[in-house]
Amino acid sequence: MYLLSSIFQNPEEMFDILQSSLLPMIKGALYYSIPLTLISFTLGLIIAVFTALARLSRFSVLRGIARVYVSAVRGTPLLVQLFIIFFGLGSLGVEFLKLEPFPAAVIAFSLNMGAYSSEIVRAAIQSIPKGQWEAGYSIGMSYSQTLKRIILPQATRVSIPPLSNSFISLVKDTSLASLIFVTEMFRKAQEIAATNYEFLLMYMEAALLYWIICFILSIIQGRVEARLDRYIAK
Repeated sequence: MYLLSSIFQNPEEMFDILQSSLLPMIKGALYYSIPLTLISFTLGLIIAVFTALARLSRFSVLRGIARVYVSAVRGTPLLVQLFIIFFGLGSLGVEFLKLEPFPAAVIAFSLNMGAYSSEIVRAAIQSIPKGQWEAGYSIGMSYSQTLKRIILPQATRVSIPPLSNSFISLVKDTSLASLIFVTEMFRKAQEIAATNYEFLLMYMEAALLYWIICFILSIIQGRVEARLDRYIAK
């Protein structure tokens, strides 16, 4: 009610506040939120592939290590993981463990994304019929060649929709990086709100920007999935 009354009483002032805060928030998104998402997702996907292959390995040690990693990451909150990597490791007094906010956020988000995405990749690989493996072996391919040339391309098409959802979720999760002083979009909203005291207005503006970014990504996701469906149908 306070926000609505302020808008109706001082619409020009509210518009000026929104307009002046828009560019800093967009810069926070372009300089930190989006790069953090892209880097973390890329590294997380690499971790996910190796973790999924370890889960499917015939070596029990590799399966055990991968299982513990996935269980530990999925069983603890992302915020706790962020704090452990940034504040916890930094408090040990070891110089190389004292990370800057952005690298610490990249590590935390990558490890988190790797654990969750590894289950998607593993399920995608397991969804490929065993006959595909046998076909590769029958023409003289090794395990790695069959995996690289036959299995992974098919598994990629299967895993793109859920991985796209994970990517969109990661965009929103980057707001947690504000708690370890990464000046991404939500951190900018907090800083601006601390000067003009329009906390609700600033947070709603940040929420709107997150929504717009995720909406655009959802449209892109839909088009990619539609193209994949046409490709598979052929």
